[in-house]
Amino acid sequence: MQDYRRTQMQKELIIQRLKEEGCRITKQRQMLLDIILEEDCSCCKEIYYRASKRDPKIGTATVYRMINTLEEIGAISRKNMYKIACGEECEVKEACTIELEDESVVELSAIQWHQIIQAGLEKCGYMRGQKIKNVVAMPCQCAEA
Repeated sequence: MQDYRRTQMQKELIIQRLKEEGCRITKQRQMLLDIILEEDCSCCKEIYYRASKRDPKIGTATVYRMINTLEEIGAISRKNMYKIACGEECEVKEACTIELEDESVVELSAIQWHQIIQAGLEKCGYMRGQKIKNVVAMPCQCAEA
């Protein structure tokens, strides 16, 4: 039930962003958004395949345009295999796990994660009043030996 509510909140936020950008919210766009939110998709072809099962009239161009639009508004990141990017209002409880050298673990909610990054970037002079749109963290490969 919590996943459903989180997914609905994400969908509503994305639809709001699309409207702000002047996009019409069509049934096909809503369906594509549902597909992306329901499952991890690794490419546009996979999204198209799933969408064409639900609506045989959908075209590949529609899928590619929707993916590009979602990426432009910061709702998805192709680097994250089309996972919906959480914003600072996200209520995911365990969004980030940090392991320290003494083997202790710190778990942060999405809200805490964004607050810490925002404060750190401001303190170091990288940001002045902007808000974080998205964060992509890559696992470290150098320490694994």
